[in-house]
Amino acid sequence: MIKKVLVLCTGNSCRSIIAEALINSEFEGKIKAYSSGVAASGRVNPNAKKILQSKHIWKDEYHSKVIDAVMHIPFDLVITVCENASQTCPVFPGNTPIIHLAFNDPDGKDYDAFELCFEEIQNRLLSSLSSYSFDK
Repeated sequence: MIKKVLVLCTGNSCRSIIAEALINSEFEGKIKAYSSGVAASGRVNPNAKKILQSKHIWKDEYHSKVIDAVMHIPFDLVITVCENASQTCPVFPGNTPIIHLAFNDPDGKDYDAFELCFEEIQNRLLSSLSSYSFDK
């Protein structure tokens, strides 16, 4: 059975979109990732899209969305990737487990910051998810 994971951020324009794409690419057939924002910006940062395209993991389905757009999905895990999302994360049905892994926000910075963010998410988040036990 495919596990469903939500990556939650503030604006859902950079970090959570990058994490969603990385998880879907790395764990295809095992984990389906979604992303949303507690205060979604309504746009994907062009540099976030560019880095995902350069890694060949961009999908046109990736877009910035409010949390209400995904609340109907029965998630097996929620991952918050910024302090604001961690502090304002809503309660999900069924006592969905929530883990927090903070990443620096590359929004407003040059492309190098997006490359660093991508690498950090790839290293830390994918490693954490690989060792996560969904059977708790």
